[in-house]
Amino acid sequence: MRLKGEPHELALGMAIGIFAGMMPIVPFQTALAVSIALFFKTSKITAALGTWVSNPLNWYFLYRYSYKLGALILGIREQKAVFASIIAAMRAGEESMVVVGKILGAGSTFVTAFLLGGFVMGIVFATPAYFIFLKVFRSIRTWRRSRKERKNWRVPDQ
Repeated sequence: MRLKGEPHELALGMAIGIFAGMMPIVPFQTALAVSIALFFKTSKITAALGTWVSNPLNWYFLYRYSYKLGALILGIREQKAVFASIIAAMRAGEESMVVVGKILGAGSTFVTAFLLGGFVMGIVFATPAYFIFLKVFRSIRTWRRSRKERKNWRVPDQ
């Protein structure tokens, strides 16, 4: 509610954050989102907030479907055992760099499938998110203005 900036800048920042949040690079999502936001000169704060779309409650689904989608696009067979070991490490509360090490250790085809799927999911979710948040931020701006006008409006003395 207190974020300053144009609705377009705030919404674009949020969409960038959601895009980065869909990428299976957990310890680096915020850094990626803020870097992209800097490049596009948009809200770094909403970009960082948007990455919260990825959280421990939905990592399994995000990682699973980004890998499945990437494998489907590349036309490769899924490596279910490797994926299961990565998810087991995440559930066990392993440090994020241990999980990254397991992903990188799975080989370049696995990593490519993971990243490609995350990229596609990021585009798919970030695009409508931009328009949704643009409407939200415009509504907030309208609400702020009307509240300010009501505050400044005074009944003349009779």
